[in-house]
Order: sequence, then structure tokens, then C-alpha cells
Amino acid sequence: MSLTPAGNIALERWYALPEHHHGIELDAFVIMPNHVHGIIVVSSATPDNRRDEACLVSLADNAGTPDNAGVVPTLGTIIGSYKSGVTRRIREALALDDFTVWQGRYHDHIIRDEQGLNNIRRYIQNNVALWDQDTFFTQW
Repeated sequence: MSLTPAGNIALERWYALPEHHHGIELDAFVIMPNHVHGIIVVSSATPDNRRDEACLVSLADNAGTPDNAGVVPTLGTIIGSYKSGVTRRIREALALDDFTVWQGRYHDHIIRDEQGLNNIRRYIQNNVALWDQDTFFTQW
């Protein structure tokens, strides 16, 4: 599968996430024609680093401020800033201020063990090959 310019923006912003969010690591990732799949490893919270005090960092070119340095963000904060950053860059590229890129929600799943991690990695890696079986598949 070849990425469109919008797909390239989504890929670039994915790999930029750890630069903007302390305490995360990226794992498997794939861009599909109408959605993405990815695994984000979020560090465990500590009493001094509670998830309900997540930093509000955007995917803008500037990283977080000293006020949120060392704070582990929530998954919602990470996904929200990813979607926001991708949207902003695509709108700039298209010169369309009101272009809709994402739906308003996302699906998440807590991976609890190595077997679950490996199963989801396989799913992500094989997802492109199964695109013609997707509910939203359309022949272009």
C-alpha cells in the first residue's frame, strides 16, 4: 500500500509522539485507508505522577513546558494530541480550515500480557492484507 500525502503526515506525527509525551514508547503501527492501528506503551503512574493529572501537550512543533515535564499523559491526551496534530498538518497542506480528518472517538484495549501483545501485533501487521474483507472496503 502506498501512502497519500495525508498518510505520510499521519506516519510522521506517529513517530513524533515520544518527542511530545514523556513516558511513552511506540510499538506496532499501520495506516489503513480509513483508520490507523497502533500500540502505545504508557509508563506506569506513580503517586507523584498520577494519570488524572495528565499533561496537556499538543503535537505542535514546541514540546511540553517545564510545568508538565515528567508527567505521564493519559492515553486520551496522547490520542487527542495525535489526531489534532495530524488534522492541523493536513488542513495546512490542503488549505482547508474545516476539513474533517477523524471521527470523534477511538477504540482502545488494555494489553495485559505478552500473549495479548503478540496477538495484537500480528493483527496490526496483517491488517492491510485483509483490507478487502473490511466492512468499509470500497474498490477505488
